[in-house]
Amino acid sequence: MIVTVTTLKDRLANVERFVRGNLAGGVDHMIVFLDAPDAEVEPWLTARPEVTTVVTDKSWWRHQRPQLLNKRQRVNANLARAVLTQVEWAEWLFHIDADEIAQIDRAELAGVPRRRHAVGLTPLEVVSEMHPAGEPTLFKPLLEDGDLALLQSLGVLAEPTNSLYFRSHIAGKVGVRPRDDVWLGIHKATDRQDKRLPLVRGPGLRMLHLESYSGEEFVRKWTAMVGSGPSMHFGTHRMQLATALKAVVDKDLPPEQRARVFEMIYERHMADPVDLLRDLRLLEEIDPLQGTHSPEVLPEDERERLAGRFEALRDQDKWQFLPDSMVKAKAARSAAPADGPASGAEGDQAPRRLRDRLRSRL
Repeated sequence: MIVTVTTLKDRLANVERFVRGNLAGGVDHMIVFLDAPDAEVEPWLTARPEVTTVVTDKSWWRHQRPQLLNKRQRVNANLARAVLTQVEWAEWLFHIDADEIAQIDRAELAGVPRRRHAVGLTPLEVVSEMHPAGEPTLFKPLLEDGDLALLQSLGVLAEPTNSLYFRSHIAGKVGVRPRDDVWLGIHKATDRQDKRLPLVRGPGLRMLHLESYSGEEFVRKWTAMVGSGPSMHFGTHRMQLATALKAVVDKDLPPEQRARVFEMIYERHMADPVDLLRDLRLLEEIDPLQGTHSPEVLPEDERERLAGRFEALRDQDKWQFLPDSMVKAKAARSAAPADGPASGAEGDQAPRRLRDRLRSRL
């Protein structure tokens, strides 16, 4: 079975599209960590037999909630990976965000050699318009040098690079075989020393990224992101935008004035020249909900066991699910608890201790 893991905080309409699109696109089961309780989203997810939901409230983090969203995502993803090493039915685990929809050619994925433990999903980014008509269906693939140079000559890009053409990441997302010696990052797979593993890529391994496809979504998402913690970590170009947006959020502006500033930023930095890109045949039309995959649904008793496995870890230190180097870095910044991760030769036994703890509790 193909499984995804997501740390999610979004409105119900987006969550419904996220779940339905991924199930149609090749996914069988979805593990969703709710980043905060939600009275609308949680019951909808709970009612889906293809979804296992974990609410990450105070009881989940035990007063050790990472301030950065990226760190919470990575902890949750690798906790899910560790749990799935204890079942036989999980073949692959993909780490995706709530605005991403996997498009997986199952035959191509099945053909990945057993010795390769990680694959990459190449991104296609949705075009963005202030007021789109209907649901998003137009997507930008990554461009070759000639088309990037063409867009630069037309004044669309300041530099002929995909990192400027896309509003968000160009690295895509990653799936791994659930193993004790492979870790999931945001855009990478690593060993337990956090060194990158090579990724298998192919034309049938793609993902749709619905990044700020409208002015409304832009304001909602970025307001939440720049207000989510004391610091932010983006790429160079996104960091400049995030810093500007945070300055707007921090100002005591009337709502209508703040909305106008956001609209100006959106039009200058985010909106796509859709008509031009269409005329140049640089877009693909894809309905995210019209995939042909029929998910393999877990039997009810197996779904209950899976949910029980997560609940059994609710009172555990979640930092242990990060690669060794990140655990040791945390220990170096603050005094480690008596039963926390050790360094040196003892620290090298952490994966074995984690496996033993999982087996004893699960």
